[in-house]
Amino acid sequence: MVDINQIPTRRPFHRRRKTCPFSGANAPKIDYKDVRLLQRYISERGKIVPSRITAVSQKKQRELARAIKRARFLGLLPYVVK
Repeated sequence: MVDINQIPTRRPFHRRRKTCPFSGANAPKIDYKDVRLLQRYISERGKIVPSRITAVSQKKQRELARAIKRARFLGLLPYVVK
């Protein structure tokens, strides 16, 4: 009979936390006119990618969403992609 205490257990895997791409000394500024930067944070369907995927901080995610919405309103970015 096998004793439960003798079964080797695996160490839990901890994924390294990503850092915010907009924090740091030479980080890019979020600007609604910088369409190339904003397009990296929009999905293929035109939706804003959540911060848990992009690792953007909460404050910068709000700033990013505001810039994307402003660029959409001005016609620089599409609302939806077909």
